[in-house]
Amino acid sequence: MKTMTQTLSEFIFGDTLVEYRIDPESSCVGLSILPAKLTGRVALPEPSTGLPGHNDERLDPIDSLVQLKIVGDPYTGAFAQGHTMRGGPSCALLSLLDQTVEHGESLITIITRLKHPIGLMVEHRLHYSTGDLAMTVTTDVLNDSEAPITLEMLSSFSLQGISPFDSEDSTDRLLVHRFRSVWSAEGRLDTQSIEQLHLERSWSGAGAFSERFGQVGSMPVRRWFPFAAVEDKIAGVVWGAQLAWAGSWQMEIFRQYDKVALSGGLADREFGHWTKTLSPSEAMSTPTASIACVNGDLDCLCDRLTDLQQGAADSHPAVESDLPAIFNEWCTTWGDPTEQRMLSIADRLAGSDIKFLVIDAGWYKGNEEGANWGNAHGDWVPNRQLFPNGLAATAAAIRSRGLIPGLWFEMETVGSESFAFSLIDLLLSRDGIPITVRERRFWDMTNDDVVRYLTTKVIGLLRDCGFGYLKVDYNETIGIGSEDSSSVGEGLRKHILGVYEFFRQIRRELPDLVIESCSSGGHRLEPSMLGLSAMSSFSDAHELAEIPVLAANLHRLILPRQSQIWAVLQPTDDNQRIVYSLAATFLGRMCVSGGVDLLTAEQWNLVNDATKFYKQAAPIIKHGSSRCFGEIGDSFRHPRGWQAVVRTGLNQKAALVVFHAFADSPDTATIPLPYSGEWSIKNSFGSSNYSIDGGSLLLSVAGSFSGQVLLLSSD
Repeated sequence: MKTMTQTLSEFIFGDTLVEYRIDPESSCVGLSILPAKLTGRVALPEPSTGLPGHNDERLDPIDSLVQLKIVGDPYTGAFAQGHTMRGGPSCALLSLLDQTVEHGESLITIITRLKHPIGLMVEHRLHYSTGDLAMTVTTDVLNDSEAPITLEMLSSFSLQGISPFDSEDSTDRLLVHRFRSVWSAEGRLDTQSIEQLHLERSWSGAGAFSERFGQVGSMPVRRWFPFAAVEDKIAGVVWGAQLAWAGSWQMEIFRQYDKVALSGGLADREFGHWTKTLSPSEAMSTPTASIACVNGDLDCLCDRLTDLQQGAADSHPAVESDLPAIFNEWCTTWGDPTEQRMLSIADRLAGSDIKFLVIDAGWYKGNEEGANWGNAHGDWVPNRQLFPNGLAATAAAIRSRGLIPGLWFEMETVGSESFAFSLIDLLLSRDGIPITVRERRFWDMTNDDVVRYLTTKVIGLLRDCGFGYLKVDYNETIGIGSEDSSSVGEGLRKHILGVYEFFRQIRRELPDLVIESCSSGGHRLEPSMLGLSAMSSFSDAHELAEIPVLAANLHRLILPRQSQIWAVLQPTDDNQRIVYSLAATFLGRMCVSGGVDLLTAEQWNLVNDATKFYKQAAPIIKHGSSRCFGEIGDSFRHPRGWQAVVRTGLNQKAALVVFHAFADSPDTATIPLPYSGEWSIKNSFGSSNYSIDGGSLLLSVAGSFSGQVLLLSSD
């Protein structure tokens, strides 16, 4: 008879029970979380069926809270090699040394120390801040031996025991939620049952199964967001995690016996070409993971995970506090900005509620006829034909009109038409050859000479010219990685750490600078890059009908206050189109582009109405909770029907409703309102034909591809 696992320790953080369990024979430790109020509903195993692997194994052996693989240890059995590196002998060899609890002013850290027999020391750290409804986890490893140790897999987090509310194998009750992402179509929810993913347990437990997914390269939100959740739809509980990492990453839903495990971290050797050789006394840390569970639905879980990003969002310059609107000229000049056009735009924006005017790509391109902005970046020499008086003079002229000037850089890559493209010793390489993708190469951000160069060219230029806003673009991926003594995956990991450090340097040296992160739109929408920037471009869907759909998707994954939504306005737009575009910006940070200096007085009045209303709505956009209603069909490119996002303020006394009608829209729409009293309408933008009936908002739809925004109060 197998020895029963035991509770090592328990903690209540917010409304969540955190339980560490231990196998008393092996000292292997596992971690589970569940809603504290539901502990009485935890199910005991059914009696033995007489089949191998049932009863005793139905209790599920400890699934280590740290998943790793050390070169030299046997690989994972159970027909799993090539599908997963988790759950193998390296994990079973980790034994508990001790567990301590550190108490700070508002932070509690549980440190669980483990040791592998060859001398690898492992510290699993779980952090909880008072008032939060989610936690963060990291794993630190140290080579405490006298010989090198090579890792080929290391997790940030691992949760076991899903679901504890069923006594058997949770048949027909577990759902897996993920979010897909491709260029200009970010954030599609993908929900499949455990059975659809073919993760039912085998009859004996002799087979180990894993759904391993993620992305490889330096665009972290490419194909998938670094997010996963498992829902027990019968118990009404959802467990989930989000990784904060801008390089290659993976998540795994793992199953061998009755219970499901969820883990994630750096992409491993099989998935991400990663190994790391630790010299004696050398240490490393994993990316941070946020974890949570909730007695509720997926939206409730996402609220908890995204809310952890508020602290980092609050750390940016004070000018960001009321979410000022931005104008970016990209969809005005399309890579051909000039001093004359910038001042024409500044004249139109002067006195409005738009705060920033951003000069986008092209200001550095060569002076010859037909010069290509897309391949000229890297030398960062302003074009004197476009800006005959210099960038500093243009920035000063913008400031004189009451605006803060901004400038675009793609500082981590160099284009083929730049001199920097030839500086091979300073660029990332693989197989002895500079990594070249689509006329781009990549600076080695671990190289001190590169950092000094960018300090002068980027930080120095921004400071000397008086810019107060930086848009950082990033338009290619490094792929599997770059040359390193351990592996190309480790080369990529070190490079990403160098990218982080340069962002931090910018913030140290230019503390009043507002930073926007863009990566061909939305390829960097993950917590680590969001924490380093005040906001991020939500997508490259600049002028498309699907903008409201994509913007609504992202409410589950990032804070709306950091999601920059574009409204591209052209003189040829009719009023309905202008309202449709501007209404979408209330789903995040308002960014206007297009030919605003050519708009008629009537068209410009619509813009002014929207920006003034946006200032009223900003507190709810900044702090609130969103729910989406409607029916748009399966196509993002060709949405049909309608969508309404209802965002409720923290005090439940105010709500913002952002409505969009698409093709084949109905004549009316009924939108549920959050219950907190009698609702009344305080302000609106768009059609005025609406009413409130009990707990619902009734709208008359202005037609296909129309938009409306309403501010409600329950006072």
